[in-house]
Amino acid sequence: MVFKEKRLTKKIQKILINDLPKKELEKALEQIKQITNPINKPLQLATRVKIHPTKEQEQVLWALAENCRLIYYFANKERKDWWDQNKILPKNKQDITNKPTYNSQSSLLPKLKKQYPRYQQNYSKTLQDTLKQLEADYKSFHTLRNNGYTDAEPPRFKGKKYFTTIHYNQKGFKIEGHKITFNHFYPTKETKEVDLSFQMEGKFDFRNQKVKQVTIFQTYKTKEFFLSIIYEPQIPEYQDNGIYQAIDQGMINLVAAVNSHTGKTITVKNKRVDKYWQPKIEEVQSKRDHCKKYSNKWHWYNDKLSKMIRKQANQQRDFQHKTSKKIVENTKANTIIIGDLNSKDMSRKKKGDKKNDKSRHRSMQNSGSIARFARFLTYKAKLVGKRIIRISERNSSKRCCFCMKKENRKLSERIIICDCGLVIDRDINSAGIQMQRFLAILALSLKRPVVGQRLLKVFREKFFAIQSQTSNESSSILGVGRTRKKSKMLVKTL
Repeated sequence: MVFKEKRLTKKIQKILINDLPKKELEKALEQIKQITNPINKPLQLATRVKIHPTKEQEQVLWALAENCRLIYYFANKERKDWWDQNKILPKNKQDITNKPTYNSQSSLLPKLKKQYPRYQQNYSKTLQDTLKQLEADYKSFHTLRNNGYTDAEPPRFKGKKYFTTIHYNQKGFKIEGHKITFNHFYPTKETKEVDLSFQMEGKFDFRNQKVKQVTIFQTYKTKEFFLSIIYEPQIPEYQDNGIYQAIDQGMINLVAAVNSHTGKTITVKNKRVDKYWQPKIEEVQSKRDHCKKYSNKWHWYNDKLSKMIRKQANQQRDFQHKTSKKIVENTKANTIIIGDLNSKDMSRKKKGDKKNDKSRHRSMQNSGSIARFARFLTYKAKLVGKRIIRISERNSSKRCCFCMKKENRKLSERIIICDCGLVIDRDINSAGIQMQRFLAILALSLKRPVVGQRLLKVFREKFFAIQSQTSNESSSILGVGRTRKKSKMLVKTL
């Protein structure tokens, strides 16, 4: 009997690992190896603080932002001209020698300051950081093009009405309690300067924090000024306590989680604020479009529309923040496994999409239920000394988590009824597959694979002991016709 159980565990491990391509398996192995040899990388967080500048200070900020905008404009023009000349050519025939880069453009800043004295008004690092931002924008653009997004376009130019974000590094500002002061030389070095000191709102004290960067920006609609302060909090060391939790993310159930030590499951319904706001937003948008553009009535509806969109986004973000915090704080597991999903591909339209596919793409756009929620989980887990591991969810909805039988299922099929006698929720089934896949890869990475295989066997015993009870209840409610004896076979065959 022991030999049969061992053989069954190895067979399940082989099925789950063979489902993953080589690249996805190697990516998962690299993350799992950090469990035994943890490396605590610094975590950078950003917080937004509101400021109230005077009229003189606003004039200075707009002048400094205009200098940053001009630097961004001309540097972007140089890069865009190069791209227009070389985008048709293959990579091996592109003119790399004259390709504009951050190093080549930043080296010209001293000459520009002598030729145009207005650039001397800015603290030197702000202009360099503007070019760094442009470099990051173009890296993102080229990454999208290399990944097959042929409709991706290079960064656009910014108009005069746009307040360009001003970046300050560690030496360009000084924080004393709730007061922050920025360095600048406006209007010139000879005349008296306007003091750029602001009182920061909020109870957060940055004196004991390692502040890395501060940016000044203005919201386009409300015209309010804010500071984005990036700092490194102190993170406790990660320790593997042998308890794991697997989470399946989705649109109906934001979270479907299963624990390795008890086999218990939990689901959190997605609030779907967008379904409440979507008809209201469409109604206001329709009324705005029927007005004469830029008339008083058009502006009234446009302001109302922007407020509704902002409120929808804030409600979605607030729900995801609270849910992710509860999950991280209320689990004993120090390692949380989530799916390695690409929300951009999932929300992208494809040829041959049916009506259901189009509605699914639309519901995923600007919801943050996949990518943003995963980021919230990641940084909240790091703050309390826990770790997030991303593993591919390939075939997690197609396979039965008990017998591993693979079967294509429609998205509308929310309850999985397998021939082995298992009746289980679709998202819980995916979470069970994720947990078993993690334990299978963990056994593969260990020097003694028997330890990981034992964890996989124990988890299956606990998980299916609970699911066999719910299967009886579900089958009787659904009228599936499963007998109690056949459902109990789930536990006996383990």
